[in-house]
Amino acid sequence: MEDVLKETKFIMNKYHIRANKSLGQNFLINEEVIKTIVDSSEITKEDLVIEIGPGLGTLTKYLLEKASKVICIELDKKMVNILKDRFSLYQNFELLNEDILKADLKNIIEQEKNNEIIKKVKVVANLPYYITTPIIMKLLEEELDLDSITVMIQKEVADRLIAIPGDKETGAITYSVYYYSKAEGIIEVPKNSFLPEPEVTSKVIKLKIRKEPPVKIERKEILFRIIKCAFMQRRKTLLNALVNTKVFINKEQGEQILKKLNLPIKIRPENLSLQDYANITKLAFPLK
Repeated sequence: MEDVLKETKFIMNKYHIRANKSLGQNFLINEEVIKTIVDSSEITKEDLVIEIGPGLGTLTKYLLEKASKVICIELDKKMVNILKDRFSLYQNFELLNEDILKADLKNIIEQEKNNEIIKKVKVVANLPYYITTPIIMKLLEEELDLDSITVMIQKEVADRLIAIPGDKETGAITYSVYYYSKAEGIIEVPKNSFLPEPEVTSKVIKLKIRKEPPVKIERKEILFRIIKCAFMQRRKTLLNALVNTKVFINKEQGEQILKKLNLPIKIRPENLSLQDYANITKLAFPLK
């Protein structure tokens, strides 16, 4: 940890850098955690790695040694200048000064996969915590040609993402993550692993992208809208939540659907499996 801390302080002093709170910057200084992230990513010389928000390049250095190529996407121009200085001599390094939420990742991946050396594409990142969910949903919903996503995020959010639907940590996003990937927790990361220390504990998780979704559904956008509506009024029963958000025409229709599926009338949104929601979708919005 001392070596990475010294290196981080040296770079910050050299470039007169302070962590930008508005961009959610906390610099990782724990070498064991860095190695765990890299090891759990299972990077090979046939992989393209996309790193989101590399910051000072602490993790980037290790990724460059393992991967065929690393594309870093960084919004902060100050960090861009540092990264260019640090890694300009690496043949397998590319840097894009872009907002990850606006980046055309599909096109980037397609172009890189034209290179016969690249067999798999993996996302690895210490994500800015204030936009963790939008980034992960972009990576999943765009159905990119990805093998896996290994990220460090806030523990509270991580636990919701890697939960199995029906667990006590379940939220609306749990179902989306479960639909697109197999998720696992890797390691909890204490606050003192960062400079400056964040206010929360962090966690590294890995999402292995599924080749086939776990449920068959014709219109998944309706499925996820129903799940979102169910969790908009989390303290209510599923029936009341879906009546109030007009998913069910009225209480009678809702009760009929729940009875047909052998679901308790007072069941709560977080107690359903993804298959249960898929079944509700098919009955509430039948294909004509």
